[in-house]
Order: sequence, then C-alpha cells, then structure tokens
Amino acid sequence: MADHRNRSDGVPWGMMDTGLAWIAPRRAAARYAAKVAIANLRRSYEAGGKSRVTEGWRGSNASADAEIAAAGPVLRDRSRDLVRNNALAAQAVQVLVNNIVGPGIRPRAASGNKALNKRVDALWRSFAASCDYYGHTDFHGLLNLAVREMIEAGDILALKIATPRGTGRIVPLQIQLREIDHLDTGRVQDIAGGGYTDQGIEFDAGGRRTAFWMFPQHPGGTNRAIRRRFESERIDATRVAHLFERQRVQSRGVPWGAPAMLALRDLGDWQQAELVRKKTEACLVGIVFGDDETQASVAPVVQDSQGNKVEQFEPGLIAYARGGKDIKFNQPASTAGVYEWNRVQMHIVASGFRVPYALMTGDLSQNNFSSSRVGLNEFRRMVEQLQWQTVIPMFCEPIWRWFIEAAQLAGLLPLDAVIPAEWAPPRFEMVNPLQDVQADLLETRAGFASPQQMIAKRGYDPAAVIEEWAAHAEATDALGLIFDSDPRKVSKGGNVQPTEQNTATDPAAGKPTTE
Repeated sequence: MADHRNRSDGVPWGMMDTGLAWIAPRRAAARYAAKVAIANLRRSYEAGGKSRVTEGWRGSNASADAEIAAAGPVLRDRSRDLVRNNALAAQAVQVLVNNIVGPGIRPRAASGNKALNKRVDALWRSFAASCDYYGHTDFHGLLNLAVREMIEAGDILALKIATPRGTGRIVPLQIQLREIDHLDTGRVQDIAGGGYTDQGIEFDAGGRRTAFWMFPQHPGGTNRAIRRRFESERIDATRVAHLFERQRVQSRGVPWGAPAMLALRDLGDWQQAELVRKKTEACLVGIVFGDDETQASVAPVVQDSQGNKVEQFEPGLIAYARGGKDIKFNQPASTAGVYEWNRVQMHIVASGFRVPYALMTGDLSQNNFSSSRVGLNEFRRMVEQLQWQTVIPMFCEPIWRWFIEAAQLAGLLPLDAVIPAEWAPPRFEMVNPLQDVQADLLETRAGFASPQQMIAKRGYDPAAVIEEWAAHAEATDALGLIFDSDPRKVSKGGNVQPTEQNTATDPAAGKPTTE
C-alpha cells in the first residue's frame, strides 16, 4: 500500500487528512488542495524544497576558504596522484597548459617613448633569459610551470628574489617558484589592530593580504636536514605573486580536476575490472572427464596431464577430471556497449577538466569540421578569459612591476618613468588557414581592425614587424628586387602596381586594375 504521508510535491498528508477523507472526502480534497496552493505560493525553487526527491542532498553555506581549508590538501594530493598515474588526467592538464601558455605570453613596453620602449624590451629579454632562481629555465618556462601547478594543485607562489651586485646580472632580480605546500596553512591567529592570519596568509583589518607565512623548504622533503626546519617565516605580500583561479570570493585555489576526480577514479577501476574480465574470458579451458579407477577419493579432483592438482586456469589449459568420459570447454560470454559507456564517462571527465573531449582523448570519430570549430571557439574563449583575467594580472603583471623596479633601482631606467606592458598571448592555430587569413584580410580592409591588431593577434610585436618590413623594403629597393609579398609594387592578383616612374613612361600602367 502506498505511503501518502510524504507526498512528492512536498505537502504532507497528515492523520487529520486521512480521518477527514473517511468522513467527508470532498472536504478533505478541498482542504488538501488549499494546502498545495499555499505551498506553491511559498515555493520559489523546487531544488530548494525538502522532500523525498531531495533527501540525502547535503549542501553547505560555509565560506570558500573554509571549504578549501577542510578539503584542499586531500584534493591536491589526489589530483597529483591522478596526473601521475592516469593518462586522461595527464593529457587534460597538458591540453590546458598548451593552450593557456603555449610558447609563452610575451610583453612589450608601452611607455609612449619609442627609444625608452626599445631599451626596456632589451632589458626584459636579458632578464627573462635567466630569471629562474634555480637556473633551470627562462621566464616562459616559469610561466608554463606556474600554470601547470595552478591547474594540478590549485595555486602556486612566486617570490621576488633580489640578487646582489657582482653576480653578472644586468637586472638584479630573479623569480623563485614555490609549491603551495610551502604555505603554513596551520597558522591561524588574530593580530592586533583587527588583522588576522588564515591558512598562512596574513590580512589587515580590511581583508587585504599583507604577508605570507611559508616554510623555507618543502615540508614533504625526505632530507633529514630539511625535516628540522619546520618553522615558517613571514614574507611581505609585495614580494609574492599568488596564482590561482577565483570562482568565489576566496584566497586559495583548488585543483581544476576536482569535479572529475571521482569519475576518473571510477572509470579507472571499471577499466581494470573489465580488463580482468576479458583476460578471464580469454582463458579457453577444456576439462576431460575420464574413467580413472585409481582415484582414491570420492571427491572430484581436477588435474593436468602430469597429475598435478589444478588450482587456477590459464589460456589453452587442458584439465582432467576423474570419474567421467567426456570433454567440455568453457564458453566466454561477449559484452556489448563497452565502448559507448566508456566514451560517455570520458565526456564527463572532459567536462570536469573543461577541455574538449577530442583534445583530451584524441578521438575525432564523432567530430566533423563544423562541430570541431564550434567546440574550439568556446574553448578558446575560456582560455582567453583565463589569460587576461587570471594569468596576466596575477602572475605576469607583478613580475613585470618587479622587473621595472629592479631596473630603476639599478640605474638602468629613469626613476620617474611609468612603463606599463602590453602582453601578447600565443596565437591559436588556424583550423582552416586559407579561410581564416582571408577573413582577417577582409576585416582589416573593411576597417574593423587595424594591421597592428592582426599582428598582435598572432603573438608578434607590431612595432618589430613594421621595422622588419621597413628594413626588408629598403634592402629590396636597393637591389631592384620585386616580390609578390610587397603590396607597394604587386597587387593582390599578382600584377605590377602603378608607380610614379612607370606611369611617366607608360601611360597604360596608370590604368586601375580590377584587383
């Protein structure tokens, strides 16, 4: 008999309703309809209701930092384990790093003074080539590692290290990357004046970061000398660039693969179980039931041809069972739908990592040209958002400010100069180069975009490209050479453009072309 006490619409059916229904069904129906109407007036969101449908759904109104403090370390450890041991997780992280950073996000000075810009750019190239405190890579390598750590672990710390004179560095500055494990997350305290420290980050009374408390060495190091140094040190916030993605009002980040972790784990377990099952199905075993009068026991015994007792089956095994006169083979069962189910789970994993399924798996069988472009457009829009709203302001810009300050203090740049940077993220590869270039050309010729914007879109410095073009034009003019790539002398259709010289000698040359 159905239980009407808890209705699916969230309006309870009580004992009074039951009793009234026996005496006056119409009055009971009107009474219950009125209760439903009142409930509908009060209800705003069905997902906010409490009923049998939502039973077991547990939410939390805790702050983002409180949630991260409780689950962050476990999420970070599991994320790193998945990236180390799961091919899908490793590829998803690599796809994100490839598209966000690629060969590098390159700055150029934008002070408005051409001579000063060239000087600053030259100093930056010198600094970027050897800015790694550990000496492993350059600025672009540090950026690659920082973004990888942000995706895999949730956040990363970059420290400003002033180098002493006499080290041979033109700009006395280096950058040290520290994993977020260096942060003393156990330091939680109140500070006089209304400030406080939470998860190793010190805040003033207004909630602005003033310092970071860090362990000098990684707490997970195995060196005994390192284990003795578990006292964190205070580092001013002006010396730290903290890179993480903000999804709420929060001070720490979480691994990007958190929504897909359980799906990845379950998929890996299922694939392992399916592999074991396939191996078991591949064990084609024949059992010979023979007439053996020497059997001493009445219990059934399975032996191989050498008389050894069989305790596990192997592919191609022929086993002998005493007391029979027949031979039988096992019949492995076939399984359908494995590929479809596996693909659905990988779609879930790709969504959790926010990468296209085809890029994560390499499976293009379900894609056509149009669907690929639509999917890539949305993915690229997300990547551009991350570049301009997260990576550049939280990592690139602080390092640029440190670089300008160090160069000014070293007397390499004027102290009163204000030198911002224009950043050029890596260009996206064209899906159809011919159509994309034609579209860019039409957009430029129509005045919707400038040539400088199109050059910057491809990750190059417009000023440098124009200077290269000027030098190329001067050299070709001096040698009397004409190339199809020179729009001053050759039209789009490959015809010679009219010039003052050939117009004076050949009136027909001045006729307008149809290109």
